[in-house]
Amino acid sequence: MSWKMSEKLMDTIRHYASFPATGVSLRQMVQFGEKPSTGTLFRASQFLAEELPIRLAHRVQELDNLPDGLNEMPSVKKVQAWYAQSFEEITQLPRPHLAKDVRERLMRPSRSGRQTYLPEATPNPSIEEGQYTSHNGGSFVNGLNHKKFSASRRYFAMVDDTGDWPPDLHLYNQKFAQTLHKIKRRHDSVVTTMAQGILEYKRKRQRMQIDHNIQSFLDRFYMSRIGIRMLIGQHIALTDQNHYRDPSYVGIICTKTYVKDLAQEAIENARFVCEDHYGLFEAPKIQLVCNPNLNFMYVPGHLSHMLFETLKNSLRAVVETHGQDKQEFPVTKVIVAEGKEDITIKISDEGGGIPRSAIPLVWTYMYTTVDRTPNLDPDFDKSDFKAPMAGFGYGLPISRLYARYFGGDLKLISMEGYGTDVYLHLNRLSSSPGTASQGLTLPSSLRYMKKRLKDLEVSERKQVGDTEATVHPPSPSQPVPESAFSSGTGVRTKDSAL
Repeated sequence: MSWKMSEKLMDTIRHYASFPATGVSLRQMVQFGEKPSTGTLFRASQFLAEELPIRLAHRVQELDNLPDGLNEMPSVKKVQAWYAQSFEEITQLPRPHLAKDVRERLMRPSRSGRQTYLPEATPNPSIEEGQYTSHNGGSFVNGLNHKKFSASRRYFAMVDDTGDWPPDLHLYNQKFAQTLHKIKRRHDSVVTTMAQGILEYKRKRQRMQIDHNIQSFLDRFYMSRIGIRMLIGQHIALTDQNHYRDPSYVGIICTKTYVKDLAQEAIENARFVCEDHYGLFEAPKIQLVCNPNLNFMYVPGHLSHMLFETLKNSLRAVVETHGQDKQEFPVTKVIVAEGKEDITIKISDEGGGIPRSAIPLVWTYMYTTVDRTPNLDPDFDKSDFKAPMAGFGYGLPISRLYARYFGGDLKLISMEGYGTDVYLHLNRLSSSPGTASQGLTLPSSLRYMKKRLKDLEVSERKQVGDTEATVHPPSPSQPVPESAFSSGTGVRTKDSAL
């Protein structure tokens, strides 16, 4: 039996949509610590029981008001119904009846004084004020909406934990987390279903591209989705405290995210998908220059997604520019640099580049250089790396939203006729003293990178110099030995917040 939205429910949704969303920062998220108590989790669940319906209601209402008949597309209607159903499930979840002394204790602050200090959030220079703000108010980007919490409604509050909590609280926490898990699974296919809705709209209106208003809506919509899934994923992980046995994790946030490990995994996954898609014996090689000790506080799932998408684009460009029959492809280079503000990852390929006039279009949803957009499979983004090589035009714009969500950015510089450089800027959210991130200092990181690049340059010269002694000389564009590259032997999955 299919779920239907009643007029009464729509009235309730309109009421909730009249309230602004409340920003939640990474600072608040990591203050929970590794194992939050039943009382602290209950306070967080009470905040989310009010906050998530507001955010879901904004999306239902905005989907209802889309211009030019986009709101009538079957796939858009389906997404709207998912958001409305999730809204209903959260708002109708019965809350426990608490004794007066339990209520008072929940409002009493902790005496432990335990705190996790993070630097204050600073506005992202890549984002204009209000760029991702819902029409009803409220920003979805890393707590940039600095509305003050009242004492009774805040995301993080360390409560008095001097005694045991009643079983009802633990039971409610479990039931609330189960509801969130069900909602998260329901929304797994939102990105592809909305993409299908845009395809339906373009075909019906016979349009090649979407206009600025729809582009802005999709930016807000997907940024909001990142925020909602971040809150849901974090709460599920905090409730299921066996999920991460690693003490460096607070929910889905890793206080020591090792960039090299994630980059290496993304390289292997991208090469595997490339080989599978083009039927290659071996995908173009990718050379990684990254200090193995470099780590910082981030959401590994977000970083994996961004790296995989950008690497996949680079490999596709290289294969299609040089031809699938080429014996030796140019090497794509991935260089990671550490600064005081950002960790920057540069991905340089020799995939022919992009015409300057087309560069703004790569940030447009549903823009693709593939001749024919493949049929969308609503299940493709449920599994980790089953995404097609290209064709939907979603990889770069969504990756940029992930980067901007925590204060970073994604930029692209192209040399038509040669290749493209993609710069992924990641904000060092935990770079101040006293935090969990103990990455290398700037000078040592710079020394490491210079030494590594010099070694690679020497290796390249040596290979070029040895050409007379070999029957098939190695290409100058292959500067490092085979052992330095990933094998691309398979796809490893990673639990993520996506």
